[in-house]
Amino acid sequence: MAEPRQIKADLPPIPAKRYFTIGEVSDLCAVTPHVLRYWEQEFTQLKPVKRRGNRRYYQHHEVLLIRRIRDLLYEQGFTINGARHRLESDALTHAPAPVEARSTQDARRSASLSSAQLRQVIEEIRALLGSTG
Repeated sequence: MAEPRQIKADLPPIPAKRYFTIGEVSDLCAVTPHVLRYWEQEFTQLKPVKRRGNRRYYQHHEVLLIRRIRDLLYEQGFTINGARHRLESDALTHAPAPVEARSTQDARRSASLSSAQLRQVIEEIRALLGSTG
């Protein structure tokens, strides 16, 4: 009996970086740069930051999205329209907080911890000043 052919490409792990160039994303997702640029037009969720000279910089969540799009199109055989609809329906059913909102929530938690720590330090200073005078 013949062994089943491995369809999925083994993609490299995504490094812990904030931004990735189009060349890095191309290597990480096994998709050529011109395909990535095309997908930006077809999938509204894919919006890399553009800086100096219109260079694209992708964030970690966008690399994951590109891998998902690649899986839908190349592995599962979806059309672009079908993949777009699948991503939209997945977003409606799973609807995680946007990255910006999560960052804001994390910042607020950190700020509240910092203010609590600051209050404790102020109380300690007052106690020291009160015992000196």
